[in-house]
Amino acid sequence: MLTFRDRRDAGRRLATRLAGYAAEPDVLVLALPRGGVPVAAEIARVLGAELDVFLVRKLGVPGYPELAFGAIASDGVRVLNDDVVSTMRVTPEAIEAVTSAERQTLERREREYRGDRPRPDIQGRTVILVDDGLATGATMRAAIEVVRRQQPRRIVVAVPVAPPETCRELAAQVDEMVCLLTPAAFFGVSAWYDDFSQTTDFEVRELLESAAKDVRRKTQEPRDR
Repeated sequence: MLTFRDRRDAGRRLATRLAGYAAEPDVLVLALPRGGVPVAAEIARVLGAELDVFLVRKLGVPGYPELAFGAIASDGVRVLNDDVVSTMRVTPEAIEAVTSAERQTLERREREYRGDRPRPDIQGRTVILVDDGLATGATMRAAIEVVRRQQPRRIVVAVPVAPPETCRELAAQVDEMVCLLTPAAFFGVSAWYDDFSQTTDFEVRELLESAAKDVRRKTQEPRDR
């Protein structure tokens, strides 16, 4: 059974499939934290691209939190699923209450991960959304919807492993879907890793800070010559 040694190994393997983007300007690699960050860090390093996190929170129907009626992202964008809102009779007051609670969680995590670094501009760029694997793909689907609202030039989703049906569904929503393993018998993301130990907040911050230093160094090099 083919497995990945760890998330970094998965990222390096994904990077070989994404090598064509190394020649493109304005590529932005966005990781879904926390597990997606080590994967995305390897992709960004190989492509020489900017790395950041993309924090997205699903908005759960009161009483049925697993059923999402929308999603929010750290830049304040909110996407609502009007069908779910109508079917589940989610009131405007409930929408605002759930949004407020999730936004507090999202803003706290953003401060932890990004610090005082500004959010990247997405408009007109090639955006590669990365996670360490997908099951239902609900969170990635929400991320795609929120990113699309910000008018990127191209949206790419790259993951090491996901069920075939999840990859097919997401492929119809983006410009390119890269999924290395699509096992028919899917036993959860962790089953395809030798080491699937939890990614810590400290590791996320370290990887983002290291990537930011690399980008600053590259932008300064032409002026130093």
